[in-house]
Amino acid sequence: MLFLGIRSPEQIVGLLIAVTLGVTLHEAAHSYFAYFMGDPTPKETGHLTLDPRVHIYLPGWIMFILIGFGTLGLAPINPYRMRNPRLGSIVATGAGPVSNLVIAIVFAIPLRLIVGSLDPSSIGTILRFVVFFNVLLFVFNLLPLFPLDGWHIMLALLPPELAITWDRHRQTSQMVFFILLIASFMGLPFFNFGTIILDPVWNIYTSLLNIPFRAL
Repeated sequence: MLFLGIRSPEQIVGLLIAVTLGVTLHEAAHSYFAYFMGDPTPKETGHLTLDPRVHIYLPGWIMFILIGFGTLGLAPINPYRMRNPRLGSIVATGAGPVSNLVIAIVFAIPLRLIVGSLDPSSIGTILRFVVFFNVLLFVFNLLPLFPLDGWHIMLALLPPELAITWDRHRQTSQMVFFILLIASFMGLPFFNFGTIILDPVWNIYTSLLNIPFRAL
């Protein structure tokens, strides 16, 4: 992910809550919906749970906290064991990012109705950070680049002939992903993840909180 410019203890707490909650529910959503679509893999591997210890990949989680990027979680699912592999893959894969959008909406409600979106208190800062990070997870994971969820969703949506071509270029897609990642860390203009996802992230974030564009 992108470095989020942590500047205060409240933001650190907000990030820890956002990462733990966001990743746990993201991976749990993959697992539960895969099982619902007929794949027994999540049950066999013990992933039908909301226990963060099961879903969070600890080395990647620590890496993210330290440098702003890491493989945060893992959800072992197998579309070919589902009743309808194509539909099942779309549903189970899409459930992850959608769960992050739901988290963002849920945490935005008290900000709009109770605390106030511009509230400067510690609670307000934490809530805003949870909303922002989960919007970020939602948008980022929908990018059609391997190994992100968006790539797998596109694979399942495409007609068989195009899906074969799409899968054939998996390695190229992954190469583009790492080039964008390196460019993001190097701060190169234009060709990086920030320039791709920042606008949609801020548009969704500010819409949920009903505030004008502003920094966290």
